[in-house]
Amino acid sequence: MSHITTHVLDTSLGKPGEGIHIQLQENQNNQWQTIGEGHTNSDGRIGDLLKKDVMLKPSTYRMVFDTGAYFAQQNMRSFYPTVHIYFEVFDESHYHVPLLLNPYGYSTYRGS
Repeated sequence: MSHITTHVLDTSLGKPGEGIHIQLQENQNNQWQTIGEGHTNSDGRIGDLLKKDVMLKPSTYRMVFDTGAYFAQQNMRSFYPTVHIYFEVFDESHYHVPLLLNPYGYSTYRGS
């Protein structure tokens, strides 16, 4: 399993958020650089955002979710065109960063 994983649930539809483009980014020299990216599968997950053997160093990272394109594909308006989730990696344990999403709000937490 990747050191970092994510899962998107569309709470307005009660189903996984499929096809959402997500970038994992690291701050390098005061600029955010993409170090992994992909699209959520039919279960709303990306299990291989990083290769299995890649371990992130302790630092602050962010995930950028292209929520505007996801809702546009469903002919829905949304208030947040992107969602940025900032989080801190402390050690080599697994980090799961889920997103609960609807067109006018979102929440997140550290999962397992």
